[in-house]
Amino acid sequence: MSGGVEWAVHCCVALTGVTEPVPAATLARLNDVSMTYLAKQMQALARAGLVHSVQGKSGGYVLARPAERISVLDIVLAIEGPEPQFTCTEVRQRGPLAASPEQCLQACAVHRAMLAAEQAWRTSLRGVTVADLVATVDRDSGPDVLSRVRGWLVSPTD
Repeated sequence: MSGGVEWAVHCCVALTGVTEPVPAATLARLNDVSMTYLAKQMQALARAGLVHSVQGKSGGYVLARPAERISVLDIVLAIEGPEPQFTCTEVRQRGPLAASPEQCLQACAVHRAMLAAEQAWRTSLRGVTVADLVATVDRDSGPDVLSRVRGWLVSPTD
């Protein structure tokens, strides 16, 4: 997965509890990443209906639905797309000992293992919401961390 997934998840967590749109430039500063690249991730989240893009001088991004209704898998799919992470190139049919297509009617063990692993991580990420991550941040880092982030998003300082 690309780094854009990590940034997008962090942005969604940061946007919980924010009522005014937050500019992409502010989110980029918060995460110390390129504004141009982060803006692409935010646009992908907007296309997927996870954030709402507000245009204009006071524009930016807000969550489009409650954090309890946004899974980490939703974010991954918005950024990476729905295609499987593993693509079988049918290695068995290559090289000097290549098997014939007739010998390869069933997916090979490598392909099956990768598909099973992908299904497992998708199931796991489907079960974790942005709200779950917020609770984890509060528990692991203290209840004031996200309130400080939200305050900074409203009035960023260096």
